[in-house]
Amino acid sequence: MSKIYIGTSGYIYPHWEEIFYPEDWPKSKKLEYYCQHFDTVELNNTFYRLPGEKAFEGWYKRTPKNFIFAVKVSRFITHVKKLVDCKEPWRIFLKRALILREKLGPLLFQFPPFLKADSKKLKDFGKIVLKEAPKVLRFAFEFRNESWCNEKIYQILKRFNFAWVVVDSPSWPKVYQVTADFVYVRMHGSKILFGSKYTKKELENLAKKIKEWKKQNLDVYVYFNNDAHGYAIENAKELLKIL
Repeated sequence: MSKIYIGTSGYIYPHWEEIFYPEDWPKSKKLEYYCQHFDTVELNNTFYRLPGEKAFEGWYKRTPKNFIFAVKVSRFITHVKKLVDCKEPWRIFLKRALILREKLGPLLFQFPPFLKADSKKLKDFGKIVLKEAPKVLRFAFEFRNESWCNEKIYQILKRFNFAWVVVDSPSWPKVYQVTADFVYVRMHGSKILFGSKYTKKELENLAKKIKEWKKQNLDVYVYFNNDAHGYAIENAKELLKIL
């Protein structure tokens, strides 16, 4: 039976103090509080620098049995190396992420808007990804340049069972394309990037899509990245109620 995971992109934001976290709640226990409301989170800090082994062990130990972490892959691979000569940095990142064991969900590759489509690079990188990773792992690709929106790219992703990330934002292409045995959705804010709240109607429309995917026996992961004013928390909770 397919599963639905709904959470936020990151869980530590200064402006979430008092909006989400109680005033007297210990700062070192924010993840534990978050887990009282959601069963998944998308780790964003892994994109900027690779946390140490203790950090990953801590995340694992501090979360409930069925909690799931989506992990954003280092920008060194997607933005600096641009998928070229990535075997060693990918091996290092993957080894660290695997510390999360059965709580490790999809690994997210977020590409920069300036990076244009290159099918050969994608195929070569896909082979490296699968060669190093356990077969049970899932991978999602968020492209922010329209040149990637073509059938050739979709077919490559399908071949590797890599998910095309459905992106909702005012800046990047929104394509409902299913290329894997799961669906990955990122909600960045429909009107203002990272800064607008979704309306009930918008969330109801998303819920319809989720139910359609679920009927196709697809697991669905949805992460709200409109963190301004705590909108991500509010919208994630509302979507859960609608579903």
